[in-house]
Amino acid sequence: MLIFRLKDLEDFKPTPEQIHERLNWLAGIAAQNKLADQGNSLLPFVGSAKTVRPDNIVTDGPYTEIKEFLVGYVVVRTETIDEAVEIAKQNPIFKLGGNIEIREVLKHH
Repeated sequence: MLIFRLKDLEDFKPTPEQIHERLNWLAGIAAQNKLADQGNSLLPFVGSAKTVRPDNIVTDGPYTEIKEFLVGYVVVRTETIDEAVEIAKQNPIFKLGGNIEIREVLKHH
């Protein structure tokens, strides 16, 4: 699960280009048949977690600074959490100063 966070919601008025960029990112995941879910209900957190910040800085563990706003999430199907990290790195949210937390949620065998 990729959890999207932004520091300030008041400044968050995405341009049509930014919206288009995010839709293209989602379409790319869907085209690879890796998009499992997006948006509505939060899934139980079962495994490891990583956080991707601007400039592709990846840290272990869930994000702990609460001064940020959850702005959505996407669930992707990947073999490893590192594969999910690579998908997250392509998201345009970093241009807005946001970050993405990657959590392992449901394992399908």
